[in-house]
Amino acid sequence: MSLTDETTTIPVLDDATQSIPPVLPDRASLATLEATDVSAWFGTHKVLDRVSLTMPAGRITALIGPSGCGKSTFLRILNRMHELVPGASLAGRVEIDGADVYDPDRKLTDARRAIGMVFQKPNPFPAMSIEENVLAGLKLTGTKVASRDRDDLVEECLTKGGLWKEVKDRLDAPGGGLSGGQQQRLCIARSLAVKPRVLLMDEPCSALDPTSTRVIEETMLELAQEVTIVIVTHNMQQAARVSDQCAFFLAAYGTPGVIIEHGDTATMFESPQDQRTSDYVNGRFG
Repeated sequence: MSLTDETTTIPVLDDATQSIPPVLPDRASLATLEATDVSAWFGTHKVLDRVSLTMPAGRITALIGPSGCGKSTFLRILNRMHELVPGASLAGRVEIDGADVYDPDRKLTDARRAIGMVFQKPNPFPAMSIEENVLAGLKLTGTKVASRDRDDLVEECLTKGGLWKEVKDRLDAPGGGLSGGQQQRLCIARSLAVKPRVLLMDEPCSALDPTSTRVIEETMLELAQEVTIVIVTHNMQQAARVSDQCAFFLAAYGTPGVIIEHGDTATMFESPQDQRTSDYVNGRFG
């Protein structure tokens, strides 16, 4: 069901009943993700109000702001996870290089292949080996890879996830046996296996130690050369270190979340236009 400028309750789609969608733009190329006038509700509670944001190709966009201002909800709308919540509804439009993510003729899995997600808490499949975890996304999205190419794909994804050197001699070991930081990098590798054009990351370092955080940040900076990244973070130092642009969300006095200001990260931190942005990035609230 397409997003419109009217409120729409979104059902969970049945992939088996949908026709084959038009092909998205070449996933090997860098993608621009654009949200226009996105509003969101949980039941009758409105959590986002007409949020518009362009997330440029090959750049890291950080979504910042206090808890409860709608950052994670916005992130989940970008790859159609919001619609999985009972009673959730939304309005507006989300496009990847001009292609409607919510096109009614497009499979849900098509959107998930193009726009991957890494969650706050690492979630490897504990009963699967490291290698099986990397390849799990292929089964979940129906992506076919020749058996002869799977070893190369596992190495490629673990290398891009910054984990290959640490696990190359124990690929049969359980993914759940890795450290927290390693598990998060395994989840990044799993997301990369389906060749997404955009990677969404919801506070991926919040539960990690400083060393693991540094490795994840280095991984993000390397990945930005080939995939567009959108990250939610409460860590202002992290936003300053890794992002090219920031969007500051705020929901004041029980009102829905809105973007107060967005732009180049250096400008947002050094000379923001709104006093509320200055107060937040300098730790005076939130």
